[in-house]
Amino acid sequence: MHIHSIKRQQRLGSVSYHIFVIILGFFVFYPVLWLIASSLKGHTEIFQKAHSLIPSQLLWENYVEGWRGFGGNTFGRFFSNSLFISTVSTAGQLAAAALTAFGFSRVKFVGRKFWFGIMIATLLLPNQVLMIPRYILFNQIRWIDSYKPLIIPHFFAAPFFVFLIIQFIYGIPRELDEAATIDGCGKFSIFYRIILPNLKPPLISAGIFSFYWTWNDFFGPLLYIQTVEKYPASLALQLFSDPNSVTNWGGLFAMATLSLVPVFLIFLSFQRHLVEGISTTGLKG
Repeated sequence: MHIHSIKRQQRLGSVSYHIFVIILGFFVFYPVLWLIASSLKGHTEIFQKAHSLIPSQLLWENYVEGWRGFGGNTFGRFFSNSLFISTVSTAGQLAAAALTAFGFSRVKFVGRKFWFGIMIATLLLPNQVLMIPRYILFNQIRWIDSYKPLIIPHFFAAPFFVFLIIQFIYGIPRELDEAATIDGCGKFSIFYRIILPNLKPPLISAGIFSFYWTWNDFFGPLLYIQTVEKYPASLALQLFSDPNSVTNWGGLFAMATLSLVPVFLIFLSFQRHLVEGISTTGLKG
């Protein structure tokens, strides 16, 4: 009887846990579900039946109208702009972060601990502090209304990604470096042949975060991009809201839904590596 009572309690606990997770998951994903449902509703229905997740009629025309874009530029142009900025920025971020992390973790130089502390201290600086100096600098070198202010800074390694990769490199035995040195490898050869092939998990984790943050960045393009044809998708969405006319809410929600697809697909494709990369670095508890 005691054994059956324990099993019953375990089943009850398991059922309660799954019910709790399902309810919590519903509340977490409710905004996304509401966005998808609203993208298929009419203009009046979006607000009159905002509580309902089931459209009375599926209006796929919202996607057609939204894709037409503005000023002769379809939303395909805006998505390609976002893809270009995010891809190049992520590639530069990963290359710079990997090299910087290797330098701090494997190369001995004067003041290494001091400069590492300075780098970590920059994590405490909010973007609002750097916003005005950056804009003044980019304006003086005439980078405004180009992708350079959105891409070039990523080639200087974000401290967060450097720290993440360093923690992983610490787990790679130094004996491999010593063996490679005996075989005649220099520092760059050690990085390219020994360290880099083992950095797949943290690089994928850093790549997902970098792509996600760059793809969803709104404030950067708002500051630096002035030509509509250069707008990324995150900034182009504001064009649906026109104070001088009726806002096309259906098209806005439709294109906002499509803008979630690339990030969602990347996360699904690399989620195993994302978990592995985080669990094997200093981010674990």
